[in-house]
Amino acid sequence: MNRKAIVSGPLAAKPGNAGGAWERFSWAVGLRQLGFDVLFVEECVGVPSAAALDWFAECARFFGFEQRTAILDRTSDWTRGRSWDDLRQFAAASDLLVNLSGNLSVPEVFEAVGTTAYVDVDPGFTQIWHADPATRYAVPQHDHYFSIGENIGTPGCPIPTGGLPWKPTRQPLLLDLWPAAPSPGGPASSLRRFTTIASWRCGFGAVAWEGTTYGLKLHEFRKVFHLPERVPAEFEIALDIHEGDGRDREALTSHGWRLVPPAETVSTPQSFQKYIQDSAAEFSVAQGVYAHARSGWFSDRSTRYLASSRPVLVQDTGLVTIPSGEGIVTFRTPDEAAAGAEDILARYAQHSAAARNLAAEHFESSRVLNRLLGDVGLDAGSSGTG
Repeated sequence: MNRKAIVSGPLAAKPGNAGGAWERFSWAVGLRQLGFDVLFVEECVGVPSAAALDWFAECARFFGFEQRTAILDRTSDWTRGRSWDDLRQFAAASDLLVNLSGNLSVPEVFEAVGTTAYVDVDPGFTQIWHADPATRYAVPQHDHYFSIGENIGTPGCPIPTGGLPWKPTRQPLLLDLWPAAPSPGGPASSLRRFTTIASWRCGFGAVAWEGTTYGLKLHEFRKVFHLPERVPAEFEIALDIHEGDGRDREALTSHGWRLVPPAETVSTPQSFQKYIQDSAAEFSVAQGVYAHARSGWFSDRSTRYLASSRPVLVQDTGLVTIPSGEGIVTFRTPDEAAAGAEDILARYAQHSAAARNLAAEHFESSRVLNRLLGDVGLDAGSSGTG
């Protein structure tokens, strides 16, 4: 009988976040491709709205999980998709829980799984909150702890471990669902269009550790406001920005950034993919703690640009295990960002080919997941419990 696994992460709690849907379901689909019987479970606080549930169902259908999901409310006995009894039975037969950001916590499900793996997708935030006694968050106990901040626990990275044995992992990329895309058609300007998808504020504040405060993505974007005025290219963001950030919105547009509403352009898995593949390249900054604490973080969104043969120009986070220079171009200063953009424009064909190769070599889902399975003692030859 197939081994069983649960993948858990917030999704209905964040309706319209199609990038989040790609991230969460890539783990589920990737494990399914390795032979696991996978159930995607989301634990919410309160019952999601009807619109959020419809959006969740649309995403589940897209990824072929319409009969393989469950949403539960930790504050009541409400579930959708699977009953509590079904969840308990599936958990008891499961070999592995991939718990993205520790979403699943209800004991009757969590404690029944054979092996639990916490997967941290917010490196720096997670560890500082855990280590700082002034915050109310602590990473719950799991059998294994993984982070996409590959440098955590290494000498050059000041992010605390909090006494937890963090292992590096990467976001699994479904190459079969992200084929290499032809060069953008249409006007010549399409070949000079850098884009990204972002939220101006991430929903939580800056973090501080040992006297250093690490800002948010918006603080890093402010450092490159002038980039469109320095490089003969188009710079566009599908940007979720609150009307209260009107000064930043005005500054962006006055310096040449084009802003498009994410609800209209990237709110479904299909439109998210089309937006990336219609771009020529990505330009993006990182959260301050990712970059300045040298976390070794790399965006799952950027991997999808790479898979589409779209080079990425991204802020340096200290990641040294993946080569940069072609396909991936990193920067630390506005001058380096401008030079990187000009290099991508001048050598676009080379960067485009390198992008797809990097995606396949470093992020392809079976590579990522087989390594994680080996780290938790569930290699390809392990027998299931169910």
